Amino acid sequence: MVWSRLGTSSRFLLIGSFVLWNVVEGWSFTFAWMRLRARWHLGFPALAWLLGGYFRIWFHLFVLAARGSLGGSYVWEGMLGFLFFFSFRSVWAFILLSCSLFVCFFTRSSLANSVGLCWTSDGSGSFDIQEAEGVAVGTKIVLHLKPDSREYSDEDRIREVIKKYSNFVGSSIFLNGRKANNIEPVWLLDPKDVKREQHNDFYRFVGNTFDTPRFILHYKTDVPLSIRALLYFPEGKPGLFDLSRDGDIGVALYTRKILIQSKTDNLLPKWLRFVKGVVDSEDIPLNLSRELLQNSALIRKLRNVLTNRVLRFLQERAQKEPEEFAKFYQDYGLFLKEGIVTSEEHKDKEEIARLLRFDSSKCTEKDQKISLPEYVSRKGEQQRDIYYLAAPNRTLAESSPYYEGLKKRQVEVLFCYEPYDELVLMQLGMFMGCNVVSVEKEMRLDKAATEPTDLGEGSLLRTQVDELISWIREKLAGKVANVKITTRLDAHPCVVTVEEMAAARHFIRTQSHQLSEENRFALLQPQLEINPRHDIIKKLHKLRESNPDLAQLLIEQLFANAMVGAGLSEDPRLLLVKMNDLLAKALEKH
Repeated sequence: MVWSRLGTSSRFLLIGSFVLWNVVEGWSFTFAWMRLRARWHLGFPALAWLLGGYFRIWFHLFVLAARGSLGGSYVWEGMLGFLFFFSFRSVWAFILLSCSLFVCFFTRSSLANSVGLCWTSDGSGSFDIQEAEGVAVGTKIVLHLKPDSREYSDEDRIREVIKKYSNFVGSSIFLNGRKANNIEPVWLLDPKDVKREQHNDFYRFVGNTFDTPRFILHYKTDVPLSIRALLYFPEGKPGLFDLSRDGDIGVALYTRKILIQSKTDNLLPKWLRFVKGVVDSEDIPLNLSRELLQNSALIRKLRNVLTNRVLRFLQERAQKEPEEFAKFYQDYGLFLKEGIVTSEEHKDKEEIARLLRFDSSKCTEKDQKISLPEYVSRKGEQQRDIYYLAAPNRTLAESSPYYEGLKKRQVEVLFCYEPYDELVLMQLGMFMGCNVVSVEKEMRLDKAATEPTDLGEGSLLRTQVDELISWIREKLAGKVANVKITTRLDAHPCVVTVEEMAAARHFIRTQSHQLSEENRFALLQPQLEINPRHDIIKKLHKLRESNPDLAQLLIEQLFANAMVGAGLSEDPRLLLVKMNDLLAKALEKH
């Protein structure tokens, strides 16, 4: 016996099991609700009203009955097969109405002296009811299929439909003598009672995969919505189609164990498309259409609740299982970064950003990573910004001219090795009240270093510096917007800065090929900062008078090198020609 709550107020008593047969040779499909007990006897008028109305307004009748609009709580005998369609949802109505030449309903009450009835219709709007002999107690429905719908007389096809839409109905479903719905609705069980093996089997079922879950989020809540959720985070690495934003969300939406949609795009944000599982909410109406799924305020509220719970769960895993989370982040960190770029609310960006992990100038162990909250907790009291540097690897980051100044001040810098990391941090903008700033931008804004009163020991004289700057501006006209000196450099002769380095690099990678070199420099407005204490700069000052041609090649090469170091060169291979010219000129006298 199973009590199934349908609608908002009425209860239907369901006793027994669904029994299905399919016969290929006869081009028919048969299913029945057997062994039913009854309080109500359906005679000719009731059967005519019920089934005739069903074919015209089948769903409307069900909603009215479920809400008690047909006179309160009914226990329908015999025609409990009618409810069978709703337990299997509209897919069975599709088979019934679209794929059948005609359909026969056989029903008989368990009351004494009841007779069997046969209701027949071809779907044209008319039907016929006759007494029938040899009808067992309960309901049997025989669909005579159209030739082009023969697939529904195939056992494997029907088993596939049952598995997809009706695996978790309250009653057993037997197909040709074998139980077809063998999987238990694990999400409705107490999390403490579910074994790991059950989770593995259910994960493989809902995810259509062969691996095992890395993390399992199994929870229920009644506030602000009634939610029973079972979400899995895969152990395997994401595939090519998982990385595509065109991939489907892997979470199915149920209401009272009845499938609403197997892959619900709006149930979780796109960046969580790697999550697999089931969400069951009694607040979701059975007749929720695809349009309502896309625009429903209820679905948006459910989405917010689930997203926040997933983020909180991952933050808990990061604290309790740091090593396992590190493996997860290595495989799925790209999805988290996508979430920061695509989220509209800054509070959502900050919650996702708590999960990010980066190498740092103060990380001393191999593969050690830190989070943004860790960075904020150990920065100096006077430091108001979070600094980051984009570089292909740690060696290049530590040798970068942009890192020199902050290194001398012992300021921690995050090292970003992926091309999209700086775009992510640029989109984040602020975290826990701190501005997220690239070291290049910090360097450009440091007026104390670019307008020094003391050039330092071993530097060119002020007059020599001014002469050299004027000469460089002349030789690099059309390429640089300005030339300045800087005292922040020690190991490097010069460096290039632009207003928004991260955005500029993204532009170079994606759009610059559409522009000429002249237009590209005009858009970037690069500023060249020279180190007056560096030997190359001091030699350049002498060469501009003793060997102007060589000095011209040298300053062009220094500028090109600085553009490569800044990641603003479209193709570094183009520098080889100028490099060879410079070497040839330097070796003329040898």
